[in-house]
Amino acid sequence: MSNKIVLGYDDSEAAKSALAFAVSLAKSQGAELVIAHVLEWSPYSFLTPEELSERHKRREEELKRAEDALLAPVRKNLEGSGVNVTTELRYGHIAETLVDVIKESAAGHLIIGRTGHSALSSRLFGSVAGSLAQAAPVPVTIVP
Repeated sequence: MSNKIVLGYDDSEAAKSALAFAVSLAKSQGAELVIAHVLEWSPYSFLTPEELSERHKRREEELKRAEDALLAPVRKNLEGSGVNVTTELRYGHIAETLVDVIKESAAGHLIIGRTGHSALSSRLFGSVAGSLAQAAPVPVTIVP
């Protein structure tokens, strides 16, 4: 089994609890921690070239904001923690993209918070945690 742990992180309270758990586990196992944030983005094939260009520009701005506001502070807070931390920032379907990160990083464990920022919509349409519990190719720990 790999000595890497992927953490799905969105800065929600549940994600912060999952982060604390993941750091503790990584320390105890001497594991590397990959903190992954996925910006949900659905492509539209019927957009004009101008709309696609504008959409690409907004996408780049969102990636920069997420890096600056979410991932960079987490990396800074974990400096000196004794855990080797890397981050991944991606666009796509959250569950599918986290599965891709797991496979690409050859991780052996996934940790996620039970609910993220989309708690109401997840109750209506199904949760990311539920999808990952069924689809992830590695053991999943869901932290309340």
